[in-house]
Amino acid sequence: MQTAYIGFGSNLGDSLSMLEAVKKEINASKGFVLKRTSPIYRTQPIDVPDQQDDYINAVFEIETSLEPEDILKQLAVIEDRHGRTRGKIRNSARTLDLDLLLVGNHSVQSEILTLPHPRIHQRAFVLFPLYDLSPDLLVPGQGRVKKLLEKVRDQEVQRL
Repeated sequence: MQTAYIGFGSNLGDSLSMLEAVKKEINASKGFVLKRTSPIYRTQPIDVPDQQDDYINAVFEIETSLEPEDILKQLAVIEDRHGRTRGKIRNSARTLDLDLLLVGNHSVQSEILTLPHPRIHQRAFVLFPLYDLSPDLLVPGQGRVKKLLEKVRDQEVQRL
């Protein structure tokens, strides 16, 4: 078993209800055991192509026996079940976005997956929830969460 972290984001529909539904689905997924969920944050969209509502963000900590690419496939199934569409426009509004952030100490670079998540160190909406769960967590190749967070404290996040 290894620890993995999954980022949750939603800014279409009832995002808080979506968070609760996804939490149950992750815990019920084969090969996943939900250990903890971070506090919830509200954040403004970053690098978006249009006017959008704020995001609801959190991070799930799971234990899993699955390989990183298999975890990613299961997360895609959950996203699809909740109406996630993947269009040609990057960073468009979405009902659900599940990002595989970290899996143990794995560093992966494949056609479908990069671990750790390539923008983890730039995103306060990921680092604040990760800090809540594990401030001393080491992000392979980037450093500890508490140090990475110092560089993005200027980004607006609101803990709910």
